Amino acid sequence: MELTINFLGKKLKNPLFLPSGIVTDISSHINAVKAGAGLVVLKSITLNPREGNALPRVVKFSSGFLNSVGLTNPGLKEGKKQIEELIKKSSVPVVISIFSTNIAEFKKIAQELIELKPFALELNLSCPNLRHETDVIISHQGKSSFEAVKGVKKVVGKLPVFAKLSPNVENIAEIAKWCQEGGADAISAINTVAPAMIIDIKKRKPALGAKFGGISGPAIKPIAIRCIYEIYEVVDIPILGMGGVSNWQDAVEMIMAGATLVGVGSSVYLNGWSVYEKIIEGLKKYLKDENFKNIKSLIGLAHKN
Repeated sequence: MELTINFLGKKLKNPLFLPSGIVTDISSHINAVKAGAGLVVLKSITLNPREGNALPRVVKFSSGFLNSVGLTNPGLKEGKKQIEELIKKSSVPVVISIFSTNIAEFKKIAQELIELKPFALELNLSCPNLRHETDVIISHQGKSSFEAVKGVKKVVGKLPVFAKLSPNVENIAEIAKWCQEGGADAISAINTVAPAMIIDIKKRKPALGAKFGGISGPAIKPIAIRCIYEIYEVVDIPILGMGGVSNWQDAVEMIMAGATLVGVGSSVYLNGWSVYEKIIEGLKKYLKDENFKNIKSLIGLAHKN
């Protein structure tokens, strides 16, 4: 059965991708390529280096993870060198994720990265873990999301731009519409669900160094499915769906909700890199057993029944 899929003019070997933020070391993203991912999105790069939030930054709980990494990265100057090396090594398309709290800086970072010729840029408009630094989360408003996407598109031209959105809003579909109108070529959904907290009852204080964090893993899958379903109803551009996918059944569900590609992230921590191969084999068997010719036939199917 056919798992290859055409995505923005590029033929991918399967619909699975590594979401941004799962791997913090740029060179280590190659592990996702080796595991079988059809596309890789890098950890978000910022203009200046960031050490990240206070330790501990990730805490496991019964249904997933709570994290507040704080965008740890080497910054644009050093990151650019590392990204260039990764793109050379990767046999699958590489998407560079970039973050800023203002549009001018987004444009500056994007301009610098064009020469690396990535497959696309993902604008992280929705990181929830900088509460102590800024009150502005661009994706929480339609107009600011529109302006950010429009500004970067003016700089990068035909290079595809994805808008990564937050579930922590009243109407994510409306935000997605604003992004499409601004020129986004795809929507990435969802970022972590936040703010959330876990208390360490032995230490008698919040378990995360930053106190608050974003939830990822199986706990957020139903939220991700709902968000993707709503976005699919109002936009005409592809959706990169992510949030709690642990097995092939989750992947099928997300595709039927409207995702063209499916991110597998937190599950790597729970099940190892072999989870990609297991999901791929499960998808092949499902297509065969249910008499679907290709994976494309499943996209948005839940909207038709």
